[in-house]
Amino acid sequence: METYYSLCYLAALAMLIAYINSRVGSVQSTITITAASIVLSLIMMLLGETGVLKSFPQLIASINAINFQNLLLHGMLGFLLFAGGLGINLKHLASQGVEIAVLALFSTLLSSFLVAGLLWCLLPYIGLPLDFIYCLLFGALISPTDPIAVLAIVKKMNAPQQIAIQVEGESLFNDGFGLVMFVSVFGIAFSHETLSVPAISWLFLQEAGGGIIYGFVLGLVANYLIKHTDDDSLELLVSLAIPTAGFVFAEQLGVSGALAMVVAGIYIGNITREQHFTQASKQSFDHLWHVLEEFLNNLLFLMIGLVLISFVFHLEDLWLMLLAIPLVLLSRLVSVALPYLGFSLFKQYNPMSLPILTWGGLRGGLALAMAMSVPAGVMVLPEKNIDVREMILVMTYAVVVFSILVQGASIVPLINKSKSYES
Repeated sequence: METYYSLCYLAALAMLIAYINSRVGSVQSTITITAASIVLSLIMMLLGETGVLKSFPQLIASINAINFQNLLLHGMLGFLLFAGGLGINLKHLASQGVEIAVLALFSTLLSSFLVAGLLWCLLPYIGLPLDFIYCLLFGALISPTDPIAVLAIVKKMNAPQQIAIQVEGESLFNDGFGLVMFVSVFGIAFSHETLSVPAISWLFLQEAGGGIIYGFVLGLVANYLIKHTDDDSLELLVSLAIPTAGFVFAEQLGVSGALAMVVAGIYIGNITREQHFTQASKQSFDHLWHVLEEFLNNLLFLMIGLVLISFVFHLEDLWLMLLAIPLVLLSRLVSVALPYLGFSLFKQYNPMSLPILTWGGLRGGLALAMAMSVPAGVMVLPEKNIDVREMILVMTYAVVVFSILVQGASIVPLINKSKSYES
């Protein structure tokens, strides 16, 4: 019950910050909420260290009790990805299918190994050498772009259609591939199992392929139920069953619930909504999912800032943060630029496509949740109690915060410039 109380108070705080921002500011609410929660975390940490805030240990315990990774990966994720899928135009998605597939698969894989290789080569120079398998683990969790962050920040800026569908489509579909990579590397790193290529291929087929098929079936079932009712409230309840029971059942089946939610959302948004909803039903449906998406996004980005108070930091972590950000950006640039060299041989693209895909490849709560799942205790610098988990966590947090606050806030000029090429 205390966890529920904490979530209620945090939700109210997120809404308050969003309200104040809407009255006095012009920055996107998710960016403002993240910035405000980080500042609040730093203030509480300072007051806690100086002994002014006597309840600081209780605050840390309350944040830890919420269990950020479980809240996101097994709760909010289904709703947010389903809502994201509802807004995808199927015809536009099909027109960019090859580009999205290559970016979601090849670019994610290439970026993971680039991040790992650069990190492995450079970390010894700051006195924190890390085995390649742990560098690859970080590469696997940080390389996929985060669909929640992308949809919450970039999607609302009305980029040209071709660019928008590539950015949104890649972020929605690379989740399955990125998760399989992370799970595979995680197993090698911490269970010391040797996973063969066939085993990894089967894992990918089960997770990604199974998730896509299950999501399509889920969409068909929901479509049938909605088609045979004229009750507006019942239509909304059927849609709510998809990211709740539908998502939980996907996890029990061992398939990607994230991909299932995306596919089901695309099906409901493009087929069911257009064929079986009245105009009044469409308005109610769109309003419900817009409000849910805004509410959960605001709570999530507040949590991203507040989990800072539960981390343990050392002076050496500053160098890790400063190193991780440019490495991830450079790897993102290379992994996107190489496919675009091939794409441009067959199709003409907006000159701003590459800069926007690079700078707009945001990371968010998903990467942070995966980093928080890394077990503690594998020491890198025992004399200072620095372990693999701490190193991966601080690098991930630095990239996520930079991604949301700096990249998210500064992407607008790039998108505005891209619009000039469309006129």
